[in-house]
Amino acid sequence: MSTSTRRSWDKVELFTTFSLLIVLATVLVTRLSFADVWKLPPVDLVLTWMALAFTALALWLGRTRRWLRISAVAFGAATQLVPMVVRQPVLILPLLGAIVPVIILAVSLAVLSRKRPEPRSAPRS
Repeated sequence: MSTSTRRSWDKVELFTTFSLLIVLATVLVTRLSFADVWKLPPVDLVLTWMALAFTALALWLGRTRRWLRISAVAFGAATQLVPMVVRQPVLILPLLGAIVPVIILAVSLAVLSRKRPEPRSAPRS
């Protein structure tokens, strides 16, 4: 893979993970803002605060650390989904259905990242 292709792929990954972090932070802040309206269990409240702190840290320090951005997204998603599924196991079915497009997207992005650019032909006069 050429250097310019690698740099453009890195930009796609950078903007994607930052977008996911911003969406995750928005979800976490919204959930915390409704904590008084709908009582959150104490475990959920603590996990949400931890996920928000880790997401904020990843937004700040993740500019040069890919592993930090990806792990913050994974941790934040897990802190929101796992307690919900533990309390209501029937929710695993919609989550399994939602993972299908995510897997398709991840595989497509992985294949595209390994695709070699086609050689450019000489312009016709």
